[in-house]
Amino acid sequence: MGKSFDIQLVAVFLPKLLSYLHITLFILAASLLLGILIGFMIVLPRLYQVPVLNRLVIIYVSFIRGTPIIIQLFLVYYGLPEVLHLLHIDVTSVEAIIFVIITYGLHIGAYVCEIVRSAVNSVERGQLEAAYSTGMTGKDAFLRIVLPQAMAIALPNFGNLVISSMKDTSLAFSIGVMDMVGRAETLLTTNHFLEIYIALAIIYYALCIVLERLFAVSERRLLRHERKLGAGQTGGLHYGV
Repeated sequence: MGKSFDIQLVAVFLPKLLSYLHITLFILAASLLLGILIGFMIVLPRLYQVPVLNRLVIIYVSFIRGTPIIIQLFLVYYGLPEVLHLLHIDVTSVEAIIFVIITYGLHIGAYVCEIVRSAVNSVERGQLEAAYSTGMTGKDAFLRIVLPQAMAIALPNFGNLVISSMKDTSLAFSIGVMDMVGRAETLLTTNHFLEIYIALAIIYYALCIVLERLFAVSERRLLRHERKLGAGQTGGLHYGV
């Protein structure tokens, strides 16, 4: 059991935890960059139904979505060095945070793939046919017609993914990464468990609110841009909506 609850200690623990916020944000940012890269690479075989590759991507996405991220983290942290050892590659000196970023990048990539795929498929096919009838190439039609609408459709789901991934970074401490949760674990020796976790909850909740606001603003701006783009093209392109 912890010591008697003291609400004033929450304010004491907050700066101690916030001093490790940059680690949490670095993990999130690096994982997002890697995940977006992976997602856009593997979504192409799904969109174009590339034989074999399409099936492999389906299996990969199904595995990521069907297993807890903590299991994925342990598989990468303990399994990847073993696989690389077979190739005579030694990664024993690699910091644990790298394995966290790889795991989260693979995890995010699977979800980005499905978000992009569903968003692109949600755009009415008749608009592409209308674009082709005006003389647009496939590349122009995708960039000018499909992509802006797909981005507007995908943004809410992508925002949820970012917020979820930010909260999932709290598991990094399980393999020894000293992020905010890792720092909280070291503070537990004070026996003020409740105050520490309240301070931690306040930080994560504040981060969620900030991210929600940023994505809400981005979504409104993107929708305004899409409406302007559509208004500018209606003179030469008839949308089937």
